[in-house]
Amino acid sequence: MRILVTGGAGFIGSHYVRTLLSGGYPGFADADVTVVDALTYAGDRGSLPAQHPRLTFVEGDICDQQLMLDVLPGHDAVVHFAAESHVDRSVDGAAEFVRTNVGGTHSVLEAARLSGVPKVVCVSTDEVYGSIATGSWTEDFPLLPNSPYAASKAGADLIARSFFRTYGLDVRITRCCNNYGPYQHVEKLIPRFLTNLLSGEQVPLYGHGRNVREWLHVDDHCRAVQLVLTDGRAGEIYNIGGGHELTNLELTSSLLELCGADWDMVQHVADRPGHDLRYSLDDGKIRAQLGWEPRIGFEQGLAETAAWYRDNRAWWERLRERSLATSG
Repeated sequence: MRILVTGGAGFIGSHYVRTLLSGGYPGFADADVTVVDALTYAGDRGSLPAQHPRLTFVEGDICDQQLMLDVLPGHDAVVHFAAESHVDRSVDGAAEFVRTNVGGTHSVLEAARLSGVPKVVCVSTDEVYGSIATGSWTEDFPLLPNSPYAASKAGADLIARSFFRTYGLDVRITRCCNNYGPYQHVEKLIPRFLTNLLSGEQVPLYGHGRNVREWLHVDDHCRAVQLVLTDGRAGEIYNIGGGHELTNLELTSSLLELCGADWDMVQHVADRPGHDLRYSLDDGKIRAQLGWEPRIGFEQGLAETAAWYRDNRAWWERLRERSLATSG
């Protein structure tokens, strides 16, 4: 069994690869894994077991069609995590998001089709649905993205659907809620707040803080992706929800408590443009059809995540320095 993972040096992709190589997924204990990653600011070789005998690392851009055609032949499946994913960066400059998320997805799918790779899982986001005031999205809801990031992921989903409908390529799409856990880049909300507080710095809370997000531990997300790979159906979309909704105010309160900090460490900042108020996924389909459900409770997972960042300063301090250099 040979699995190619795009974006495998990123937060979610690296967790999937580490679990795969450690025998964490039944039937894949001997799988060979090829990671293709451009090692942008968000990718880190230190998140992967570099010397593992079943891991092949290819530094490269998924938009490079010839590269994908060179590395894909002989693989049994592609799990496509690679993406530009930070909403704030997409607001400042959308072009790279369209290039990587739409063009890159096309490049991966076209290379898979031409190389005879039989199966591709495209990892997407709940943000493609837009914002929902009440209730939860099923997979049949229309796509109404509100940020350039979300729009680029919606475009990628539509490209993926077209490859199933037009070419008969076995493509499966997952749409997940907000993830958290170890090795997440410091620009994301939970690690940014944790690392700021651990550094004695204030945390920036957007607007009124009443925006609602659903949270899921990265390990539960990756288990769901693996189930879609092994037991999902061609052409289907699977929502992956956490079932735990919090306002940003509530999440901030939990993070302050875990770090022993008070509300004077919170700085209210201007809201970002197009900030969606609420996300909520109906994940009944993946639960009923594939038997998936989360295993890690949010309070436990958040406490363990805070402990990981407390114990791994060298990892995130390096990323903070790099992020400041690229943004400045």
